[in-house]
Amino acid sequence: MAKAVRGATIGLLQSAARLSRTALAERLLAHGLYAGQDKIMLALAVENGQTPSQLAALLGVRPPTVTKTINRLTSQGFLEKRFSEDDGRRAFIFLTNNGEQAIRSIEKSVRKTEKQALRGFDKKEHKALTRLLSKVEANLSGIPFVEEEDESVEEEA
Repeated sequence: MAKAVRGATIGLLQSAARLSRTALAERLLAHGLYAGQDKIMLALAVENGQTPSQLAALLGVRPPTVTKTINRLTSQGFLEKRFSEDDGRRAFIFLTNNGEQAIRSIEKSVRKTEKQALRGFDKKEHKALTRLLSKVEANLSGIPFVEEEDESVEEEA
């Protein structure tokens, strides 16, 4: 049997990540959204009215990157800025009605991309992959991995 190539796992991980981003970007583009915009929109769907700094920290990107994306989404009619009554320099970002409607399209695009990526996986394999990727993410972020309780065990109790 051939010896495993060093770095093959990280290469596969990078390739899978790139291909999944490309597939999702194509689906989002059909709805007038560009890659990366979905993350800001989904973050605002969870908690509307965040500052650009909050969004940057949440998404792990630099504030100028978020500001540029917010400006583009605002010009597209998906977001609006509202300035603080207490501090006119501080802006809060909100989804518009168009933005709220676009959330369904984003979520559908994400589901379709995940379904495509996991075609042929059974539930056990899907769960194992999710667990392993969570561990990889924890290792690379420096945040300790915390095993989530198995929901199926809770259901049996």
